[in-house]
Amino acid sequence: MQIRAELPADAQAIEQVTIQAFKDAPHSDHTEQFIVRALRAAGALALSLVAEIDGQIVGHVAVSTVTISDGSKDWFGLGPLSVLPEKQQQGIGSALMQAAIGTLRTQYAQGCVLLGEPYYYRRFGFRAVPSLVLPGVPAGYFQALSFAGSTPQGEVSYHRAFDARG
Repeated sequence: MQIRAELPADAQAIEQVTIQAFKDAPHSDHTEQFIVRALRAAGALALSLVAEIDGQIVGHVAVSTVTISDGSKDWFGLGPLSVLPEKQQQGIGSALMQAAIGTLRTQYAQGCVLLGEPYYYRRFGFRAVPSLVLPGVPAGYFQALSFAGSTPQGEVSYHRAFDARG
């Protein structure tokens, strides 16, 4: 498996991986592919990595900047994270997570937030922080990982592309 930066020719394969990854996800509104497409179109993908096996894209992770109401800078939102269903539980998602976190650290990011299953993301150091919230989301599922110093306090806003519906 190879983890690499997205290339322009990868967009359609990434969209298909994302659709398949979330097709049967119970907590999804099935707009993840539209979010990635809108982030790309807006030039808002701070980081976009693919996992490739034998020339086939089998996973993808998107990272974009977030705004925090306390004015904290250099924080990012990780997601969506997508792996083809038949390739899940083989370490692909973990490899994408580690690569994204590692890249953010080298780019002097202050930290990262995500919305997801606490049990899964805890292994990467993410945890719920009561003083950092995403409105309308159960607190335990919105998590943060600080790379330098303390965790900000306030409301987090994702890029407007997260409202994409088609």
